[in-house]
Amino acid sequence: MALFHRLVRFMDPADQIFFGELGDKVPISQQELVGLETGVFQPGLLPWQEGFKLSGARAKIEKILSPLPSVPQFLCIGLNYRQHAEEANFPIPEFPLVFSKPPDTLAGPYEEIEIPLEAKCMDYEAECCVIIGKDLKSPLPSESLDPYILGYSVGNDVSARYWQDPGRSGGQHGFAKSFDKFAPFGPTIVSPETLGDITKLTMTTRVNGELRQESRLDDLIFSIDQLLRHLSMGRTVKAGTVVMTGTPSGVAAFMKPAPQWLVKGDVVEIMLEGVGTIKNTFV
Repeated sequence: MALFHRLVRFMDPADQIFFGELGDKVPISQQELVGLETGVFQPGLLPWQEGFKLSGARAKIEKILSPLPSVPQFLCIGLNYRQHAEEANFPIPEFPLVFSKPPDTLAGPYEEIEIPLEAKCMDYEAECCVIIGKDLKSPLPSESLDPYILGYSVGNDVSARYWQDPGRSGGQHGFAKSFDKFAPFGPTIVSPETLGDITKLTMTTRVNGELRQESRLDDLIFSIDQLLRHLSMGRTVKAGTVVMTGTPSGVAAFMKPAPQWLVKGDVVEIMLEGVGTIKNTFV
């Protein structure tokens, strides 16, 4: 049985930080959650640690925070939607294209994202995120990976395409995507049991209200199971790691007749059914 349905991390009016249970509430905005009173979990514990359970106490939400206070890393997959491969005019990959983002790219679901002066050609990438709840290394082919998945969330693999250009990156993706706060995600972590079959879910991106990305997750090239087995070959994927599973078609880089890069003041909203919506302003 899942320890939670929809996990949210928040600050109360006294500046205390809690993990709370939203139950069947799917948050569309921070505003609709502020003032809501919810059951909270035992303080001082992370969701994968022993003893993490509802405490019986309740607290009022003042501010929604990142679902986790820190992460070991973000493991990310490029080119994992068929329609995105088509818009980029790239062949379907034989193996997952893997890169990583460091811990300081973590940002909350409603935080402002600073555009550094050096970060040019700014882009968004809607991502279904898998949160690892138990250290995973070299599972047997017959072994179920369900016990290793804490839950799902939604994020934005923010990218400065200028630094993703092969001439500047050597064909590597990570540097362009590793500026501070370039990985906002949230607003909840939803248990696999609550979310069900993720391939039936739809994910969307809106920039200043304009729909840019819309795809069901059945367009994924590599399934969650395939990705986790590939990522954990001979190496430990630690609990708390966030796996960003790729982005659908509709990114700014491939818009016609010209790319529509993010600029100061743009508001990016990314929604995953059952999980909620993150909303970040670029400053």
